[in-house]
Amino acid sequence: MGRIYRYKLPVWLRQWLYIIEKATLPILIFQIVRTLFFPSSFDVFLLGILVGLFIAFQFEWL
Repeated sequence: MGRIYRYKLPVWLRQWLYIIEKATLPILIFQIVRTLFFPSSFDVFLLGILVGLFIAFQFEWL
């Protein structure tokens, strides 16, 4: 499977990826605080997804 090149994507999709990339960190911080104070299975699962998404953006896998 080939690598995803952002410049080959449509403009609207590149804009959405940029918005999601910039919004991931504040949402991740909020979810960490929420999981520390009110832990539940869903919160831990959602935190894992957000951490994975943040790491994927940092290593430019997406």
